[in-house]
Amino acid sequence: MASGINSLNGAQALVRMLEAHSVKHIFGLCGDTTLPFYDAMRTLDHDINHVLTRDERSAAYMADGYSRVTGKPGVCEGPSGGGATYILPGLIESNESSYAVLGITTDISVASYGKYPLTEVDQKALMAPLTKWNTVITQGEHIPRMVRQAFRAMTTGRAGSAHLGLPYDVQYQAVEHDDIWADAKHTHYPAYRVAPESNAIQAAADAILSATRPIVVCGGGVVISGAMAELDRLAVRLDMPVATSISGQGSLADTHPNCLGVVGSNGGTDQTWALLDEADLVIFMGCRAGSTTTSRWEAPTPDARIVQFDSDPMVIGANYKTEVGVVGDLQLALRALNAELDKRNHALNGFGGARSVAQAKKIKFDLFNVLAQSDDQPIRPERVINTMMQVLPADATIVSDPGTSCPYFSAYYQLPLAGRRFITNRAHGALGYSLSAALGAWFGRPESKVVAMMGDGSFGFTCGELETVVRYAAPITYIVFSNAAFGWIKASQHADCDKRYYNVDFNPVDHAAVASAYGVKSWRVDNPAELKSILTAAVEYDGPTLIDIVTQPLEEANAPVRRWMG
Repeated sequence: MASGINSLNGAQALVRMLEAHSVKHIFGLCGDTTLPFYDAMRTLDHDINHVLTRDERSAAYMADGYSRVTGKPGVCEGPSGGGATYILPGLIESNESSYAVLGITTDISVASYGKYPLTEVDQKALMAPLTKWNTVITQGEHIPRMVRQAFRAMTTGRAGSAHLGLPYDVQYQAVEHDDIWADAKHTHYPAYRVAPESNAIQAAADAILSATRPIVVCGGGVVISGAMAELDRLAVRLDMPVATSISGQGSLADTHPNCLGVVGSNGGTDQTWALLDEADLVIFMGCRAGSTTTSRWEAPTPDARIVQFDSDPMVIGANYKTEVGVVGDLQLALRALNAELDKRNHALNGFGGARSVAQAKKIKFDLFNVLAQSDDQPIRPERVINTMMQVLPADATIVSDPGTSCPYFSAYYQLPLAGRRFITNRAHGALGYSLSAALGAWFGRPESKVVAMMGDGSFGFTCGELETVVRYAAPITYIVFSNAAFGWIKASQHADCDKRYYNVDFNPVDHAAVASAYGVKSWRVDNPAELKSILTAAVEYDGPTLIDIVTQPLEEANAPVRRWMG
């Protein structure tokens, strides 16, 4: 049905609804079923920038990276069939990591359903178990209402991903102008924050003040809520050690006197682990107490006292018997806890957290610095991380794939600022994430130097997206840890299978040459003495850069991964 004088067609209505929700960037890839939507993007007057990607997975990862640094919903799109299946991994990651990402997939015509047309797939069934909210729109007049519902779902409560399917013929149906509006609250998240119960705050204060060796363990919820200042005040006034999961990095600056750093099986060390293991009260703050943070629930022990703060009531007590559960937005909850302590006007001298943290960090970094200054070849990952700390600006945004680079960075890099300065995909850990997510982060925070780290296995997943990076002249620096293997699995075979390696090695590749062919200024480094000067040049260059670093194989390294350590 063609649109009338006083109406838009469905594709135009979608553009106007995204515009009404203050969307500035859409990451996506064209297809047959997308023709009306692309035509609407081309012909309408709007300020939305459509970023053409080379893979729908990359589009979703870009939207995820954008969302993480802006606190705004990221938007990605793709066509029917393979486009819908390819975009799904990014929507799963953002949903499980509690970031708002909208995936829009166009679809075959409703009139063709069940007739075996090319690219037919039940998109609603495909997306249902893996997104927070999803629908396939079957009438054009429903488009505005469904877009509003998607943004409402993504931004309220625990943030997550949403999916909208838009069939080809629906994109031509009429939609009235009068229904084009949005709730401004849903352009950012968390929207409509929910305050905790006052009696829960009082009980949490009672429990904390009754402890002798409490520790706070922060997940991603503190940063998502923007509760860093409130956490800082609590940690300082009670002088408690504050540890984080990998996703929780940035809850406090790593250089903060009370910030212990990452705990758990990936990025934790013996020194950070000891403080968690010895605590007589663990305060999980926006942290689900999953397998990595607790090293498969090795610590806290089952008989530990637990206080848990979270915006999602399903998280409270899911893994540990909880003495006190506080459900509410983390910023409001921490503000209320500080206010409760203000009322009590207690004379507590504090728990000695800064002293304990300083002692643990001294031991950890004394060991680290020996390896970080090593001239060994292949280059030690510790040397790479140490060089990055010397070269990168304080406000850099750093993205990592979950492989070789992640545990070293999480264990040792000292982020000097609180907030979301480090991004990694911890929910599902798909390789190929950081190359694309870094571009999304740059679009969201162009004033910050963006650096993306990955192993050479990860590089092979999405290196075609370097063309997109060059097309937009994004001054991102990529660092590839090259050891010609899927290193994480090889190191696991080393530890768990008595060094019985199977199908984890591949041919060495000159990744600098590959990147250079795309137009990226690139270097290959195998001499540690050259690392600092080359990294400095790469960071200062006004355009995309890549450094291919020949690094120590992970199975021979001293990676801060609990299952591999003696």
